[in-house]
Amino acid sequence: MKNYQIEVQRFKRMSNAKGLIEAEIDALVLPLAARGDAPSTVLSLSEENARVLQQLLKAQLAEIDKRKARSQR
Repeated sequence: MKNYQIEVQRFKRMSNAKGLIEAEIDALVLPLAARGDAPSTVLSLSEENARVLQQLLKAQLAEIDKRKARSQR
C-alpha cells in the first residue's frame, strides 16, 4: 500500500446514492514516506474546510434520513 499526504483545497460538491456519500474536491496529493510499521495516508484540512465538510455531511445525512422510513432510523 502506498502512503500519501492529501491536502484538501476546496469542496466542489457532495452527493449520496446507495448508502455512499461522495465528495468532489480539489486537493493536493503528494507521496508520503512510510512512518513506522503501518502504512497510512494523511488527510489535511484547514479549520474552514473542516467546518464546510461538517456542514456538507450533516446536509447529506439529513437527506438520507428523509428517505428512510421512521422504523429504519
